[in-house]
Amino acid sequence: MVTILALAAAVLYGTADFLGGVASRRASIFAVLALTVPTGAVVMVAVALLGGAPWVSGLLGHGGLGAPTSVGDWSAVGWAALSGVCGAAGLVSFYAGFARAPISVVAPVAALVSAVLPVGVAVAQGERPGASVIAGGLVCLIAIVLVSTQPGETRPGAASRLRALSYGAAAGVGFGLFFLFLKDAGQSGVLWPVAISRSAGTVVALGIALATGTRPWRQRGAGVVRVSLISGTLDAAANVCYVLATRAGLFGLAVVITALYPGMTVLLARFVLGERMRWVQRAGLLLAAVGVVLVTA
Repeated sequence: MVTILALAAAVLYGTADFLGGVASRRASIFAVLALTVPTGAVVMVAVALLGGAPWVSGLLGHGGLGAPTSVGDWSAVGWAALSGVCGAAGLVSFYAGFARAPISVVAPVAALVSAVLPVGVAVAQGERPGASVIAGGLVCLIAIVLVSTQPGETRPGAASRLRALSYGAAAGVGFGLFFLFLKDAGQSGVLWPVAISRSAGTVVALGIALATGTRPWRQRGAGVVRVSLISGTLDAAANVCYVLATRAGLFGLAVVITALYPGMTVLLARFVLGERMRWVQRAGLLLAAVGVVLVTA
């Protein structure tokens, strides 16, 4: 079950990132961020308020929702808020890196760090996966790097590469802490921790928009607002699948599989936008499939 839920999270995260990237080509990155994050917050608060409904409880399972009228203990609230802040900070570093440094370095470094950091914490806390799971996890980590490489870029110089490494590492730490803290928050429920996380991220996103004078509601690019709203909704759904995955099995395994989300982004870019895939990315997708088979064996 952990593999299915983590793969669902990866697909949703990858689709949300693809749509966010499409919107960012037509409008300010900060405007897109200020649209997607609050949308996820609104959706999750609404769903959390309906958490006691029989159809919602049946979908997510009794005991996994948390009380529909409460948010759990204060420690869970704090972890959820921290996850939202770290996730939003990671996105800022990620997008800034795309704008100021080679994407071919930023993307794989961010993806790798975001997986290795929480996995390292899981091992330190005593998780001991079997040999097949370890092998599959290592294959998936290699796949993450290969899939995340971007075509069409010239080889960066030393200074540019160092700058890209810095942005990628910062983004990866933000995403990794997001995964880690959201998992801790999710121990007391599913819906409310995600809703609080998205709400905290909203404060960061709107604060950046205010500081930069960005007015997201005035974006007039073709479908920018609509695409951003869909992206935010899918990202929130991905958060729910991820929390459920961390509760269904090994945390490290859930993180590694979820971190395969760049593969979905690459596939959508190929089939929707017609972008060409490098042989390295194709090899990464193949390795990802092998890794998933190994961890589920």
